[in-house]
Amino acid sequence: MTGPSEAIAAAAASLEAGELVAFPTETVYGLGADAENPAAVARIYAAKGRPQDHPVIVHVAPGADLDYWVTDVPPAARQLAQAFWPGPLTLILKRNTHIPDAVSGGQDTVGIRCPSHPVAIALLSAFKGGKGGVAAPSANKFGNVSPTTAQHVKDEFAGEVGAGMAVAAVLDGGNSQVGIESTILDLSRLATHGPVLLRPGHISSQQIADVIGAMPQSPDQTAPRASGTLESHYAPKAPVALLPTCDIPATVSALAARGRRVALIHYTPIAASEPSVALPDEPKGYAYGVYAALRAMDQEQVDLILVETPPQDAEWAGVNDRLRRAAFGSAGIIERFLTP
Repeated sequence: MTGPSEAIAAAAASLEAGELVAFPTETVYGLGADAENPAAVARIYAAKGRPQDHPVIVHVAPGADLDYWVTDVPPAARQLAQAFWPGPLTLILKRNTHIPDAVSGGQDTVGIRCPSHPVAIALLSAFKGGKGGVAAPSANKFGNVSPTTAQHVKDEFAGEVGAGMAVAAVLDGGNSQVGIESTILDLSRLATHGPVLLRPGHISSQQIADVIGAMPQSPDQTAPRASGTLESHYAPKAPVALLPTCDIPATVSALAARGRRVALIHYTPIAASEPSVALPDEPKGYAYGVYAALRAMDQEQVDLILVETPPQDAEWAGVNDRLRRAAFGSAGIIERFLTP
């Protein structure tokens, strides 16, 4: 985009007025508010039904001054920003004192990223002349499946979109190219803990290590809270269960015999009754389609969404993280369905 379109300009004006705007990023659609306006950020929490202590990520335009947002920018942060921004990497750093703690859930850290979607870049560049930040978790009710199209957002906030409503506008940028949320890396405790991977995503631990020379560690008890890291998250209304490939045919037959209607999401050639969705057998293609698949199967009014367990390789870490959280609240559901 060479300049802000009428829709972009209107959306930027809505943000500056303290309203909420849903917009596309390369990962998923975000529900944005002025990150420096605590009342506007509070509207995000109210619209989503989000716990107040669950932090949001601040999105900034390309070339943004990191020193404005955080108190200390270690060399590793600048190296990673140079390597991966704009892109799906969120860095957790110590929040500057003038940045409201509304964006950090009361913590002394803040998550920052620069998205690569052209509509997001246009919006961030128009908002406050490119000097502002937009706080934006995924544009869905808290804990639900993240949206990867504008229609998903409108479905999620049906009756709540428009002037004077909970969401002032939804910018349509087509399908999100990545399909799962950003990698979140904690750099706020480098001296004591090194880099810590709080949420896997499109950018892998190995890619991070290749840039900064250190492999990220797993989260510890004192790690900052971060978006999308609760045990139960990204879940449709229907229960979700993960099952190895070899167990699927017999399980589907047994559930059918019990009168249970089952939807299947798979990536290998499994003979499956409808409804079902076949996703690509490689991680990037699978990630691109997994949330849309969960939403589509949820609309089929099934008793259970059965998901063929993906490979456990490092390349699938982001996908497996999201599916594990989607299925967390449904532990033991197959056994309960099959018990007389």
